[in-house]
Amino acid sequence: MREEMLKSILSELNGTSADIQASAAISTDGLVMASILSSEMDEDRIGAMAAAMLSLGERTSYELGRGNLEQVLIKGDNGYVLMTHAGPDTVVCVVTQSSAKLGLVFLDIKRAAESIKSIM
Repeated sequence: MREEMLKSILSELNGTSADIQASAAISTDGLVMASILSSEMDEDRIGAMAAAMLSLGERTSYELGRGNLEQVLIKGDNGYVLMTHAGPDTVVCVVTQSSAKLGLVFLDIKRAAESIKSIM
C-alpha cells in the first residue's frame, strides 16, 4: 500500500518536468522503497550511492558549520542528481537532464518530499 502511494508521488514528480529522468524514495540506510528509473539504472546501486552521498553531505555540512543538511546536488556533463530529505529517515533522489531548470525542479522535489514525509 505505502509503496503504491510512493510510486504515485514519484510518478507525479516525474510528470511535472520533461527534464526529470528518474526518481526514487530511499531510506537513509540505502533501501529503495519506491522508484521510477530507466532500465539501465540499478535500483540497489542507486540506493547505496544515495546513502553514501547523504552521509558524506551530512558530515561535511556539520564539520563546516553549515547546520543541518537540506540538499545534495551533483552536477555532471549529462545532468544532475538531486537529493533532499523527506522526513528524518527518507530521501528523495532525482536524476535530471543537463538542461533542467533547477529552480523549478527544486520546487517540485520539495512538494514531493512533503507528500512523502506525510505518509512515512
